[in-house]
Amino acid sequence: MMGWFRRGWGMGGYGMHSFGGGIMMIIFWVLIIIGVAYLIKNSNNNSNDNNYNHRQEDSAINIARRRYAKGEINKEELNEILDNLK
Repeated sequence: MMGWFRRGWGMGGYGMHSFGGGIMMIIFWVLIIIGVAYLIKNSNNNSNDNNYNHRQEDSAINIARRRYAKGEINKEELNEILDNLK
């Protein structure tokens, strides 16, 4: 009568182990995916910071040129601004 416990059909048998193992496998893969996504995000942040600084500099140059075109600043002021930005 107790033979069915030994075959894995009782508490702690195949049913419990396969359920627990399945959950652990899901947790394992979720952690792997989160880790890979984190690494990808951080590698893109470094390049985005460089692009942001470059865009910000271009924006300041364009603003200075627009101000010169409108007559708000003179040629010497424009050259000074461009020299400071480079």
